[in-house]
Amino acid sequence: MTSGLLLIDKAQGWTSHDAVARTRRLAGTRKVGHAGTLDPMATGLLVLGIDSSTRLLTYVVGLDKEYLATIRLGQSTTTDDAEGDELTRASAEQVTAISAAAVAAGITDLTGEISQQPSAVSAIKVDGKRAYARVRAGEDVQLPSRPVTVSEFELRSSTHGDGFLDLEVRVACASGTYIRALARDLGRALGVGGHLTALRRTRIGPFRIENAATLEHIDVVAQLISPADAATRLLPRLDLSREEAIDLGHGKRIAVERDPTRTGPVAAIAPDGRLVGLVEYRGDQAKSLLNFAPDKPDTPDKPDTADASESTPTP
Repeated sequence: MTSGLLLIDKAQGWTSHDAVARTRRLAGTRKVGHAGTLDPMATGLLVLGIDSSTRLLTYVVGLDKEYLATIRLGQSTTTDDAEGDELTRASAEQVTAISAAAVAAGITDLTGEISQQPSAVSAIKVDGKRAYARVRAGEDVQLPSRPVTVSEFELRSSTHGDGFLDLEVRVACASGTYIRALARDLGRALGVGGHLTALRRTRIGPFRIENAATLEHIDVVAQLISPADAATRLLPRLDLSREEAIDLGHGKRIAVERDPTRTGPVAAIAPDGRLVGLVEYRGDQAKSLLNFAPDKPDTPDKPDTADASESTPTP
């Protein structure tokens, strides 16, 4: 199997581990990782790395993200989403009294650089154990607030019904922002409680849901984004000569035109379009950080039943 990044449109009810395990079987390799989880209730974009391209996931995890969500005002839950038990419910009269101006003001207050307390059932680790695992064990978990950035919080439509007010919203935010916490905090600010009833991730950095495929209908080889394509979407590009590609592949430094504005990793691309590796500039030289060997011919892989590692989710 050639390496690369794979864009998956995760279905509702699937865990991120389910998606990784299914992809391992489809791709015939154990080397599959992901760049951030989605809750089982959520749908949408997962970025997976296959074989050597799992090393590129480091540069995907912290990218900004975009979501479509439904916020229900008038009810709060233990998990800040539809999977939790009801905590409070406002009267129909209270919900009906919510004005469009009040909703707009609440959304504005939750836009920009804000302080947010993550949900207690998040995957954040507390003394080495996931917060949600501590909650399931009966512990009272209170996570500290932290700064997050919500660059866009757009109300698309609103619908009254069954004593609730449902808001269809679009949110663009920095990594580490919890959308269900936005729902909780908006409901709290309006005095009626709130929680998330639907969530769909539509973008991670340069990768969009329109280019993703469902696991039920995916052709892994056809859908793979090559390492070179993926790396140059994520990082600046350095085009190499044949000799430079060989030297970098052997761990040697190469001479480059000095550019003090260039910082951080750069994708080094061979004349044939292959990703040779990631480099960093040291004065007038480029030094290899990661080398990417050419893909080897496919070989049968043993079945794998090990769990995929989970990273902290955004929603």
